Amino acid sequence: MLKDELNYDLLARYIPRPGRHALLPELTPRQSVALLCRVLSREGYNDHIAGHITVRQDDGTYLANPWELTWGEVTASDIVRLDQQGKVIEGEWNITPAINLHIDVHAARHDVGVVIHNHPQWGSVWSAVGRIPPIYDQTSALVDTDPVLYDEYRGTVEDTELGRAVVDALGTQKWALLANHGVLVVANGIRQAHLRAITLEWRSRLAWRVEALGGGSPLPASVARATGERTDANGFPFLWEAMAREEIRRDPTVLE
Repeated sequence: MLKDELNYDLLARYIPRPGRHALLPELTPRQSVALLCRVLSREGYNDHIAGHITVRQDDGTYLANPWELTWGEVTASDIVRLDQQGKVIEGEWNITPAINLHIDVHAARHDVGVVIHNHPQWGSVWSAVGRIPPIYDQTSALVDTDPVLYDEYRGTVEDTELGRAVVDALGTQKWALLANHGVLVVANGIRQAHLRAITLEWRSRLAWRVEALGGGSPLPASVARATGERTDANGFPFLWEAMAREEIRRDPTVLE
């Protein structure tokens, strides 16, 4: 699995005595995936049992959440391991046929350690109208690019040809809105994946609300880009850890 990297020079400015407190207990890869599922479900990535997260491992296999469980109930022991063709090689659950989309993204993008696909509540609104949500506040600007808009929905992505068309449309970008479908987010690791996924949903939700009131003034493009350049590369300091701690407090069994 590609390693999350922290900007320690930046963090040193915020931590008077680095290392005094552990922000999270040491997590296994499966625990990290389960926590990401739980955190994103609470953020709006909760379309019943739809969607998957895959995380590349050092040996070329992938960890993924299973088909049969919602993102809000999955635990570490539920996470399955897949081979390079997307077949389950460890675990007691199954994987959806749509996993080919993830496998194709991983194969095409060696810089990608995490792939997220789901139909989140607010990102799906903008995908349904085929529009990129404007950036109306700082939190919406934590990633420094607009999503790609893939507007040729012709069926579900378990169709191999259609899944590869989505991969081609994503290209080298960080995220995409799939028109009349949902979202696709890629990242180098868990922390960056979390930031990108929650930023897209926050941006989508706030933009809908602002425009429902008649519209507003989006941030200047230069300000939005500069904000994202400071945060996206390594993930916003402490944010992933704080949200993961919150999930552990709510339900410690997520780590089991």
